Parts: sequence; C-alpha cells; structure tokens
Amino acid sequence: MTTSVKQEAPHPTTDAADALRELRAREFSRLDADGQVYVDFTGGGLYAASQVTRHGALLGGGVFGNPHSLSPSSVRAGAVVESARQRVLAYFRADPAEYVAIFTANASNALKLVGESYPFTAASHFLLTFDNHNSVNGIREFARAHGAATTYIPLGPDLRVEVAALEAALSNRDPSAGNLFAFPAQSNFSGVQHPLEWIDRARGAGWDVLLDAAAFVPTNRLDLSVWHPDFVTLSFYKMFGYPTGVGALIARRTALARLHRPWFAGGTISVASVQADRHLLAPGGAAFEDGTVDYLGIPAIEFGFDVLDQVGVEAVHDHVATLTGRLLDGLNSLRHANGAEALHIFGPTTGAQRGATVALNFYRADGTLIDHREVETRAAAHRISLRTGCFCNPGAGEAALHLTRSEIDRCFPTDPDGGGFEPFRQCIDPQKGTGAVRISFGIASNVADVDRVLEFARSIVQA
Repeated sequence: MTTSVKQEAPHPTTDAADALRELRAREFSRLDADGQVYVDFTGGGLYAASQVTRHGALLGGGVFGNPHSLSPSSVRAGAVVESARQRVLAYFRADPAEYVAIFTANASNALKLVGESYPFTAASHFLLTFDNHNSVNGIREFARAHGAATTYIPLGPDLRVEVAALEAALSNRDPSAGNLFAFPAQSNFSGVQHPLEWIDRARGAGWDVLLDAAAFVPTNRLDLSVWHPDFVTLSFYKMFGYPTGVGALIARRTALARLHRPWFAGGTISVASVQADRHLLAPGGAAFEDGTVDYLGIPAIEFGFDVLDQVGVEAVHDHVATLTGRLLDGLNSLRHANGAEALHIFGPTTGAQRGATVALNFYRADGTLIDHREVETRAAAHRISLRTGCFCNPGAGEAALHLTRSEIDRCFPTDPDGGGFEPFRQCIDPQKGTGAVRISFGIASNVADVDRVLEFARSIVQA
C-alpha cells in the first residue's frame, strides 16, 4: 500500500498572510479585546462576526415556515435549505450526479445514520483504526447486533496506523456480504493525517469506506472529485463555529441505495399507512433527514463558507501549519533546569503528515506527571482556552498513554452508579495518566496566540 508523504507546508504568501491578519482584526476582534487565547479549534471553530450579523439580517427580514408545504413561507425555507445543500456539494467539489448531501444534527448523527442503516450480516466485517472518535467506535454496536465481526487496526510509532496490519485486514473479507472500513482523515487526538489513498485501496478491495472528516476539513481541502469515499461525515461548527446544530452526511448515491433504515419518521417517507401497516421511504437523501430539518439554522452555513472562501482553505492550511511548526519548535526546546524532560508530545513532533492539533503532557523536574486537569485549570487562569482529556478517542489515548488491555480490564468500572470515570482514573497508574493536553489552531489563530501558549508552557516548566 502506498502512502503519500506530505511535505512541510510553506509559509503563506504575503497576500494570504495580510488577508488572514485583516480577517482576524475584522471578524474576530473580540479575542484581542477580551485578552483571550483560543486554541481549541478541534473542539469547535469560532464564528466570524459577519456570520451572525448576516444570519440575523436574513431571519429578521424574512418569513420562513416548515418546508414540507407549498405556502410562500415554506417555499422560501425550502429554497434556502436547497441552496445550502448545493453549496456543500460545490465546496467539496462533489459531483451531484455521484454524491448527495444529507443534513444532520452533527457528525455523530451522520455516523449513526450509517451505522444503523448499513447492511451488516453475520458474514460482514467492520474494520476501523484504533484512532477513531467514539462516534465511529459506536458503530461496532450495530455490527455486533447483526453478528458481524469488528477488527481494530493498531497504531505504531507517532500514533500512525500499522500499514501491514491494515493491508492484511483489507484482504480478509467475505465478498458476499457488506464490509465497512472507517477511519479519520485527521486524528482529533494527535493531529496525525491518515493517507487518503486508503480510500481507493479499500474500495478496490471491495470495502465500503466511511471517512470521518470532522477534524480535517476546517483547515484542509477535501476534494471529492479526487477522492471517492462512500460516506463522509462532518460538523459545520468545527469548520466555522456556527451554526452549532447542523452537520452533514455526504454519501455516494450508489452506496446510499444499499443502506436500509430501521425505522421511519416524518419527512423520511413518501407515504405511510396505519391501516395497511406499510410505508414507503422517500427517494435518495430525503429518507435520511428525520423530521423537519433545521431550516432556520441551515442557511447560516453559506455565510460560514463565505468566510472560508475570503482567504481560501489552502491559505488557512498553510497558515496553521506555520503556527503548528512554531509551537512544536518551542515545545521541543523546553527542558527543566536539571535537564529533565519537561513534556512529551503524542504523535508527530514535526509538521510532516499532521494537522494543526498537538497533544502532549507535562512533567515535573523529578519526572512525575502533571495531571492534565491541573494544566487546564492553570491555562484558564492565563485566559487560554485549550482542551484536556482523551477527546472522545479512547483508542488513540490508550496507545499514547501505553495503557494495556489487562490494566483497562482491571480498572474498567462496572457499576453505572459507582462514580463512572473517577474510580477508573484513580485505578490507573498515575504516572501514565488518563488524558492529555490538546492545543489546536484554526482560521482565527495568529503568532501571538502561539507565543502566549509557549509563555504559558514555560511557566509550567519553571514552576
């Protein structure tokens, strides 16, 4: 299996750098006015001022009703929803003849749609990487309910997938059944970018491919005229902060036709009868949009795309790659006065094949781990918004922290009323810990943010 080697991203051009500085000053001035440093873009993007202003103007100047009607207000609502749908396909360069965009509540809901509807049987195989969000991991429960096998591909150095194990697993399938392979384009834990070449490799071997793009698309171009996964899931608030209740499943029409919904709801059917005890699902993507879509929130997507398009996602990619390189250089140089390691970065320590997400833990001069929750508390006192924990990615977290199966089995809580995570945390070796510190950049980030974070990191080392 070939894998692409992504070179260090160049510095943004002068024009792009100027455009990004102007964008920060115009759209995100509240950050500097409030003295805040926001470095949790993998957790959620920040909305630009113009997004909420334009959305407010749209709502204030129009009358919008439930789209499932022919009234003037319904027609108007349906028109703005369909305009946003076409904008999504256009942004991702997805041919409408090949792909359909289905609006969901978020990426997790989009993943659930695939999991509950996928034609798993006892002969099926669900293949996924250790490095996956819990909303992808959860699909294994649908697979298990149908008797399908689930296989995880382990992580090796730098928290990258062991390619030989993946190759072997892709060769192990029953062609008479549906087989699903799921992986993230970018890890929400470590920032590792997994090769998109896996899409064609897996599909060529007879697998359907589910690509979790939620952490990738805010700062990278996903071109669906080049890559052809069967299912793509994403949340728009990760891309541009607002609206927070809308995501999408972008699905190949041929793959969508193989899904079988286990229930029906308002909006998903062409006709249903109580007396006849029958229903007919609506054609295509409409069968997967449960109830009434968020017809007032969905139009705001276009304003978010407008902000991204002002500078271009390619310029955003180069910009955050430069910031990540600056952060990594600064972190890698930190040592305690006695020469002891001050921190450990999980995943790549250079800019190659990684996104703008960095996970790490800090250590005292005597080598003991500083609990990630203490770091978060101290960061908050410095008005720095970062994130700590395992980020809903237990596989990458277990690999990063070197937690063994026997250790997890011994400590795993069994009583739902027994405190949940806290007894588990107390049982795990405190020198390994149960989480990490995550710093992530986005369109509104700048060099001053990086330097504030590095100043904070030095304060921990000197404490």
